[in-house]
Amino acid sequence: MSILILLLIAVLTAVDQFIKMTVITNLKPIGSVMCIPGLLEFRYLENNGAAFGFFAGLSWLLIILTIGLMAALLVFLFRYKHHTWMSRTSCMLIIAGGIGNLIDRFIFGYVVDYIHVLFFPYVFNFADCCVVVGAILFAVWYLFFKDKKEAADKKVNEPTETTADRVGK
Repeated sequence: MSILILLLIAVLTAVDQFIKMTVITNLKPIGSVMCIPGLLEFRYLENNGAAFGFFAGLSWLLIILTIGLMAALLVFLFRYKHHTWMSRTSCMLIIAGGIGNLIDRFIFGYVVDYIHVLFFPYVFNFADCCVVVGAILFAVWYLFFKDKKEAADKKVNEPTETTADRVGK
């Protein structure tokens, strides 16, 4: 299972990097392309901040925070004993998205963004989508499924009383 998880993280990260290289090659020279008028355009943007442009110009801080969070999530992913598909998937998505944007920060000093939903004022990328979907899945899992899974696993792992135990009482 561990190899599959790491492979899926690598695949998602590779998809992110492939899209970004395609965007740099094809979209950067022209700036933007309207895909669905009034709804969606692809716009090249160099984001030197975090989500929504927060912490602009603090790449070193964002690199340190991202490395710390990715390390913590990897430890959680491989040490926590009560995972569900939702908790594993959420961690994989967040880690892959974080690594994808971290690669950009190391290579370029900024993150390449390109998706602009016109009723939303911000431009984002595939890695951002992975992080957001992963964070939502994680919150849902934590709020609604974590305690139930831990209780069910505890019940399964408790020793059962045998007939000899009952007779001896």
